[in-house]
Amino acid sequence: MTVNVEQNRLEENVTVAASHGTLRRSMLRAAVGGASALGALGVLGSGTATAASPLHTPPSPASSPPTRPVRTPRAALQALLDGNRRWRTSTQRHPNEDPAARRRAIAGQAPFAVVLGCIDSRVPPEHVFDQGLGDLLTPRSAGQVLDESVIGSVEYGVVALRIPLVVVLGHQSCGAVKSAIEIEQTGEQLPGSIQYIAERIWPAIDQTQQGDARLNATTDANALMIRDQLAALPTLATRIAAGQLSVVSARYELTDQSVRLLP
Repeated sequence: MTVNVEQNRLEENVTVAASHGTLRRSMLRAAVGGASALGALGVLGSGTATAASPLHTPPSPASSPPTRPVRTPRAALQALLDGNRRWRTSTQRHPNEDPAARRRAIAGQAPFAVVLGCIDSRVPPEHVFDQGLGDLLTPRSAGQVLDESVIGSVEYGVVALRIPLVVVLGHQSCGAVKSAIEIEQTGEQLPGSIQYIAERIWPAIDQTQQGDARLNATTDANALMIRDQLAALPTLATRIAAGQLSVVSARYELTDQSVRLLP
């Protein structure tokens, strides 16, 4: 897929309606209650490191913390698409891996995108988008399934770190989606909490196709469903309405390493 096609998709995805469904949850309510709560959240992940391991002496911190390279949803999405182009053409820049970037990271973080991805070891977001230390906030769960901790992690990035873009990244040959389809057909019970993952994916299962076509359609539908669930959260919906945030879904292809935006 060419960059021009993705740029056209960007126009369609830069604002996501926040009127699709609701998700019962209670985490981070205090984050929108006032400046003091927001300040408390900031301490969790954006403050300066103050403790050193007794086994290692860290380098001296840089004079200033890192700054966000892009500030708008549109620019953030374009930066990811540009990075994926470099990844799939083997022209990566491997940004923010040098000693200076590591020193800046001691003073704080300023990621420009949240990428909610699957746990699949073949789809590491920093590689797929050719980004470096401090560029992305990357919560991950099997099949991108939402629970309270995943939701809270996304909300933290948006509320406390003021990240302007959330990407729900599904991928080709997703094992979580495949398992969900199989046990929905057979009625088998998966062990432990793996069953929970499958049941969260069930509403997205395509009932009109079979085989690989069904797997592909369900993978896309699952990413779109999760996008809509996130966009409906009050903490995100208010920022979407104000033009401060975009929530989009995308799919990574293992065969050609490309990322395409979903409608």
